[in-house]
Amino acid sequence: MMKIYEGTIISCDRENHVYRYLVEENGRILYVGDELPAGYRDAPREVLGERSLLPCFGDTHIHFASYALFNAGLDVRSARSLPEMSARIGEFARENEDPILMGFGASTHCVKEKRLISREELDRACPDRPVFIVKYDGHACILNSKTIAMLPGKVKTLRGWHEESGEMNQESFFAVTDFMTKKISLPRTLRNMLRAADAVAEKGIGMMHTVSGVGFPLDLDVTLETILGKGLDSGFQTRLFFQTMDLNKVKKRKLPRVGGCFATALDGCFGSEDAALRQPYANNPQNRGILFHADEAVVEFAKRANREGLQIEMHAIGDAAFDQAVMAIEAALRDFPRQDHRHGIIHACLPTEEGLRKCADLGIQIPLQPAFLMWDLEPLAFLEGILGKRTEHISPLRKMTDMGIVLSGGSDAPCTLPDPIAGIYAACNHYIPEQSLTIPEALKLFTWNAAWTTFDEKERGSLETGKIADMVILNQNPLGMKPDELLNLKVEKLLLQGKAYEKGQGMLSLLAKGLLPGGRI
Repeated sequence: MMKIYEGTIISCDRENHVYRYLVEENGRILYVGDELPAGYRDAPREVLGERSLLPCFGDTHIHFASYALFNAGLDVRSARSLPEMSARIGEFARENEDPILMGFGASTHCVKEKRLISREELDRACPDRPVFIVKYDGHACILNSKTIAMLPGKVKTLRGWHEESGEMNQESFFAVTDFMTKKISLPRTLRNMLRAADAVAEKGIGMMHTVSGVGFPLDLDVTLETILGKGLDSGFQTRLFFQTMDLNKVKKRKLPRVGGCFATALDGCFGSEDAALRQPYANNPQNRGILFHADEAVVEFAKRANREGLQIEMHAIGDAAFDQAVMAIEAALRDFPRQDHRHGIIHACLPTEEGLRKCADLGIQIPLQPAFLMWDLEPLAFLEGILGKRTEHISPLRKMTDMGIVLSGGSDAPCTLPDPIAGIYAACNHYIPEQSLTIPEALKLFTWNAAWTTFDEKERGSLETGKIADMVILNQNPLGMKPDELLNLKVEKLLLQGKAYEKGQGMLSLLAKGLLPGGRI
């Protein structure tokens, strides 16, 4: 059935056109323009008034399996003291019969004690069951004694093991996470994923680039996210990056992409002070962070993946890790030139000038998370304390855009919540004002650029004739707002293939469709 939308139609195309009319039929855009052709005038019409119609949003970096788990579980981000956090954990334990309690969001910055909750405090909050609380940045966790007793001996030999405090980071954190994810049942995981897809859609997101592979047996999370991507009947799109350096796993599943965090993370993060830096941390002259892989290993991985025709993305927070990622991709393209590879460096929080020039020259794109710029769980004062004046060079959005580097917007959920409006606001209100983007540029981070990043721009990412009608209706026109007003934007409706998104798809329906051959992931 044909339908007309009349009002502010923000195309997010290359020329940033704004139109008066859009005509949709059978999930495709028939027409966009300022004059409505006579043949369409009798179709049903929705007058937008003060509202606006845009392409649906994308999230170009989300740990969906992890987000789904914590979205359905214990979230301690809003606790403002350790007793409050302990009380919340104890209450959750009383209300849930889960054999292992898993939570997310512990931070030193939001509680008055300015430290992480300890193993001893977790023991008091929940003495009879294992507790596994992941730190807000997704790069460390805190365990109680019951959990520590469960772990295999080899985990205790890894870097980052701190048994007395219960805090685990670096390789110990990854190993603990791998071990714990094996304890989650298949039905529970699928239910969590369906609920999480509904939660993401509420924010106007119709496509996500999920990074998967965090230690489930037989990489079950990759399998389940593949089923989810193929099985959702709403038209929601999933593009999956497999977090592995084992290319045989990627080829076996016939995936066109590889990378993300975990096994393809090149360094840690600022929150744990193990992001790899070229110069020492301002608060510790002995610490430059950690590169998880030798240069030779990263170069070899990039060369093999590039020769296989795969798209590569790698996590790099610090400037030393950023340079390592650039160096590896440059070596891979010198070894086997490709014109339209769309390799990317995730986060790129502290890029170097030379590295950015190479990104521009080589066509390396950057999926970044603007919400990090206004992250109360990792405030600017903390970053200034550990980095000094280098905070002036974090995520230089204006510089990177002016250099011609394609930036796209994501959340890194569960670290920050999947909320493109929050990301758009942050991109337009950088704490270094001259590094802010314009509102049209910020909108494109989560629309056209997000689609382009995974070769989807011919079908999605902008409102143009012939494209799929994946759209979002906002309560206001962002182009008529000031940058500091953008948080007043609200998603009123997500339309995928022209139809309003409906919550509550069942597990049997998902499996019936998701297990069939075909479908793009």
